[in-house]
Amino acid sequence: MTRVRARRGRLTAGLLLAALLGVLAAAPASAAGYRYWSFWDRDGDAWTYASQGPGTARPDDGDVQGFRFAVSADSADATRPRGPARFRDICAGTPAEDGRKRVALVIDYGRAQDAPGGEHPPERRTACARVAEDATSAEALASVAKPLRYDSKALLCAIDGYPKTGCGEQVSGDGGRKKATADTAADTEAGSDDGGPSVGLIAGVAAVALLGGAALWQTRRRRG
Repeated sequence: MTRVRARRGRLTAGLLLAALLGVLAAAPASAAGYRYWSFWDRDGDAWTYASQGPGTARPDDGDVQGFRFAVSADSADATRPRGPARFRDICAGTPAEDGRKRVALVIDYGRAQDAPGGEHPPERRTACARVAEDATSAEALASVAKPLRYDSKALLCAIDGYPKTGCGEQVSGDGGRKKATADTAADTEAGSDDGGPSVGLIAGVAAVALLGGAALWQTRRRRG
């Protein structure tokens, strides 16, 4: 009878080990993302992901638009430009002209951890583009941030020559990449995605550990 109980104990332990391995195997892998320039419109005090590309969007006089270089999974995950973005401040030194419009631009080159290997992002900057009334956002950007670089599909690859290489390439989502949340009043970034174990994984492991402890205690109790 003692041998049967011992076998049952070993079987229980084996099942628990298999369950633990299953939980670990089910843990989500680090999400992949893409390194690229995202394009934004300023709506009041918040950034919204632009519904058109800079090559087709035609901003109005007084609009504020932003460009941010970062690693993002998609538009819902995209990281917003940082810092203040008020038209009256950015274009304060650029007077209005008949037949032309002024567009305030925020150019955020991102963080060092999102930069391609061997490159260092310049400091974020703003510029006031004074362009023709029918100019696109791409034309406004080109007037203040040359050289621009595009790929064969008209994807914006570089602003002010940054980055020197690459264009929308897929990269690993690990390495402590931070992800911006909704804008705060100060337009700062918050939240993180450090690639560590998820709450679900930790809870699953804890549950398996508790079950294993209970089974071991029950086996010893029976032997006693």
